[in-house]
Amino acid sequence: MGTKNNNNLFFTCSLIEYIGRKVKRKRGEVTNFLGKEKISQIYEYADVFHCEPIEKVSEEFIEECKITEGSFDNVKSCQYTVPDYWDIGEVYERLIEDIYMDNEIEQGIWEVYHSWIDAHISNYNTDFYYQPRDYIAACYKEGEILS
Repeated sequence: MGTKNNNNLFFTCSLIEYIGRKVKRKRGEVTNFLGKEKISQIYEYADVFHCEPIEKVSEEFIEECKITEGSFDNVKSCQYTVPDYWDIGEVYERLIEDIYMDNEIEQGIWEVYHSWIDAHISNYNTDFYYQPRDYIAACYKEGEILS
């Protein structure tokens, strides 16, 4: 499948997570605001964006893409320790790497964030997001949480 430890993908997913938390939007909504072209730009130039603080980079994209405040606050509703946005970015990164070929990564970003699994990864009151990567990939392929 995809390249393991794709740093550009890791940064892209972590930035989407960071923006989602900041504007209280579901991550699929964040990708809709950004659009496929911006996501491609973030993915392609992640090494450059990564040199700046993520707070600054997120602010620029929030302004540029006119991302408005929503009401999805999975951080506030979390009853346990809130996972770091880098940790959640890594969950998405690994899933996309495990399912999509290198030339399909940008398509994979779009599809994963617009799929049923996004709600499960974003629910920090379950243990789903810290399950082994092969289990999460198997669930995604099957279209459901496997018991």
